[in-house]
Amino acid sequence: MATKKQYKNFAELLAGSDKPVLVDFYAIWCGPCRMLVPILEQVSTLLKDKVQVVKIDTERYPELATEYHIHALPTLVLFKDGQPVERIEGVLPPEDIVSRVQPLL
Repeated sequence: MATKKQYKNFAELLAGSDKPVLVDFYAIWCGPCRMLVPILEQVSTLLKDKVQVVKIDTERYPELATEYHIHALPTLVLFKDGQPVERIEGVLPPEDIVSRVQPLL
């Protein structure tokens, strides 16, 4: 499950994590983004403590959406050692997300 934490910037969030970070780029008005919430909770449960799940509102942080070329919502980006290593656009079942992310952990 995604936890709410405050960071000065996105780089600090990535640098401060001792495990890969799965970022959900979303917007409040996005219907598919809302559908992804329970799916990400299942993904978090399936991956246990292997990944940190973080949600980034693209309306509040448009510069991050631009920097990481987020053109469709929702978009999941897996960061490992501060670098993006996998990108998933749209809504997928939890098993499909896990199968794409787990080999990279």
